[in-house]
Amino acid sequence: MTIALLFGTLFVCLLIGVPIAIALGVSALTAIYFGTTLPLSIITQKAFTSLDSFPLLAIPFFMLAGILMGKGGVSKRLLAFAASLVGWMTGGLGMVTIVACMFFAAISGSGPATVAAIGGFMIPAMVARNYDGGFASAVAAAAGSIGVIIPPSIPFVLYGVIGGVSVGSMFLAGIIPGIIIGSGLLLTAYIISKKRGYKPEPGEASTFKFKDVLVTFWDAKWALLIPVIILGGIYGGIFSPTEAAVVAVVYAIIIGKFVYKELSWQGLYESFRQAIVINSTTMIIIGLSVSFAYFMTIEQIPGEISDYLTALSSNPLVILLAINLLLLVVGMFIDTISALVVLTPILLPIVVSVGVDPVHFGVILVANLAIGFVTPPLGVNLFVASSVGGVRFEKIAFAVIPFLLSMIVCLLIITFIPALSLWLPGLYE
Repeated sequence: MTIALLFGTLFVCLLIGVPIAIALGVSALTAIYFGTTLPLSIITQKAFTSLDSFPLLAIPFFMLAGILMGKGGVSKRLLAFAASLVGWMTGGLGMVTIVACMFFAAISGSGPATVAAIGGFMIPAMVARNYDGGFASAVAAAAGSIGVIIPPSIPFVLYGVIGGVSVGSMFLAGIIPGIIIGSGLLLTAYIISKKRGYKPEPGEASTFKFKDVLVTFWDAKWALLIPVIILGGIYGGIFSPTEAAVVAVVYAIIIGKFVYKELSWQGLYESFRQAIVINSTTMIIIGLSVSFAYFMTIEQIPGEISDYLTALSSNPLVILLAINLLLLVVGMFIDTISALVVLTPILLPIVVSVGVDPVHFGVILVANLAIGFVTPPLGVNLFVASSVGGVRFEKIAFAVIPFLLSMIVCLLIITFIPALSLWLPGLYE
């Protein structure tokens, strides 16, 4: 009865378009009121106490750092560097978009922020060079999802806090999988571009020039130092991930304002304002998601789900396949943060019981939900790409299918080869 009330109310709320945070809170309240004798105040209590966490402070600061980088001239320099590396290839502008998103992912930690920062430049540029608008937007949307896999990653911070896993280990674990997914997207973009004849425009460099790489690298050196400072500081024991996020903000202000001199006082104000608005929404989602997850825990719902899955098979690969299918469906309807908070307490004990490393599972979980960024009907990256590129959502949703399939193949590779996620954390330990 209680489980039916909980998930039935959640499904109805999502069906009629209630925001995910409110839907989670309302469904938990309904189940408590009609199915238990627990006080309703437990929802607000858990929502507030869950936010009293030092590691969670990394989320708003990484958000702010990414926004400041976008307004401070970092995006343009990363694009120029990416163009020198792959702009000469077939489908050069699409390849540049993907590589630039991989670079920006190492700064922002957010999928939608990466799409907005890079797609805002590259989608109109591709359309102006006679690339199909759907293809251009799909490339940016798919590549933007790498923003939550290559460190620093906001979902990795959240997973580490909830699952009691080292955030530093999660950051290291995401590097190789992020490169694998980026490489898969590059291959997909190349094949499509070859078929459609997307070649460098006359007058553009049609061959690789090492001199251009050196020049653009030097111009982008201050931007490229950001992930080095963040990750080097964390693994060198100089500061924690939360402190690293604060360092990233200070560094972003310094290079945007005083080095590149493209961050105006108005831009600084707008960056803080935008970060506050985004973070307020995020914190509401996290708080009510924790309340929802807490209620499931005291009702022993995770245990029942665990028993069901382990009854299917004791083979970890079979269980991981079943979880992948579940997460791909969940990612279509629930945003990444809510899904992480709700599903981590349920799924992590299951996979640990069959011998899956928590760090490896964290990468699998976030990679699945990254795919959710480009799967309708939620598909946040698709909406962002549609907004910045002026292309209809339906057109992008169709054009993104080859990239979606490529990401699923990469997900399976990451799932079945744990060493890809665990090798770098193993070296650090």
